[in-house]
Amino acid sequence: MDKNSPPDWDPRSEAVLNDQMATYDDMRHRCPVAHSRYGYTSLFRHEDVLHVLKDHETFSSAVSRFPSVPNGMDPPEHTVYRRLIEPYFSHEQTDAFAPVCRDVAVRLVQALPGDGATELMTKFAQIFALQIQCAWLGWPTELHEPLRLWTLKNHAATLARDDVALSAVALEFDGYIKDLLAVRRTAGSAAPDDITTSLLRNQSLGRPLTDDEIVSILRNWTVGELGTISASIGILVHYLAANPELQQQLREQPSLLPVAIDEILRIHAPLIMNRRVTTKQVTLGERTLATGSRLALVWASANRDEAVFGDPDEFRLDRDPKLNLLYGAGIHICPGALLARLELRIVMEELLGRTSRIFLAPDKEPVKAFFPASGFSALPLHIQKPATQAW
Repeated sequence: MDKNSPPDWDPRSEAVLNDQMATYDDMRHRCPVAHSRYGYTSLFRHEDVLHVLKDHETFSSAVSRFPSVPNGMDPPEHTVYRRLIEPYFSHEQTDAFAPVCRDVAVRLVQALPGDGATELMTKFAQIFALQIQCAWLGWPTELHEPLRLWTLKNHAATLARDDVALSAVALEFDGYIKDLLAVRRTAGSAAPDDITTSLLRNQSLGRPLTDDEIVSILRNWTVGELGTISASIGILVHYLAANPELQQQLREQPSLLPVAIDEILRIHAPLIMNRRVTTKQVTLGERTLATGSRLALVWASANRDEAVFGDPDEFRLDRDPKLNLLYGAGIHICPGALLARLELRIVMEELLGRTSRIFLAPDKEPVKAFFPASGFSALPLHIQKPATQAW
């Protein structure tokens, strides 16, 4: 981008933040390859985003100032670490976690008011995301509140583009992990048999992982999980509250939930964008980008592209799942997709199965989350439960 030329758009402007999805729909038609004032070129079309995802040689993932294992790596380094982490997301591991996930979901649904107003994000969605992440990693319940506060600080620092705050937040998270590793080292053979201990003992690289490598892996898993799972729950429940016939259909036919969840999250993405950097000069759309150009792949737009999905707001259960970029594509496709789908299916099964009606609060408006987050920061609802339930 010529430094003297005006930007095509401002992703942080008030107009964009007021309705991100409508803005992305507009940009997809008006300027599908758009320069922003922040130095990024945003891609809005499904075709362009998919092209970048599948060409990891031209579009590098090494974009972060902090070590990012393996998300921020390219082959051959990425290949080695990806092979290391994939067993943690296997069908066997995921199935073994399902009962724990369901216990958390049941307990939190039971705690919701039986016939009254509640604020879903802080009273349910964020708590669920925190508790299942800690349970999956084997972290103590004492970390729930510090991690909740850490998530808020991380989001605020990201939104403010405050490098000093971001560094402080990263160091704070590193401290939590290193304390957990120290406890496990001290315990030796008596250390908890969990994923964190397993990473500490992992020798698949022919050596133990360094603390920095383990911290990076766990930071990537945790930041992604806490943000996207809670955002996804808010988006799903809001959509069903606004569409009561579908809500009732899924209550009566829970087998449809996996497909319905992916489709709702296609319509309203829980993750706005991801980043890449060009390794050589390349042309996208009608724009030629120099080597080292920074790209923002706007999932929230690509998954609403009319050229692929027709009416982006039309809810359909018969779409080709390979077209949905909810979990990415190419070598960096989300390794935790199986786990995330299980967690969302279980929480929605329990929420719908243990309630009779969920509807939007008539006197309070939902508060949309601000970029780079998606979904809602506050979602006031009314929840009704059957008069008698066999818990």
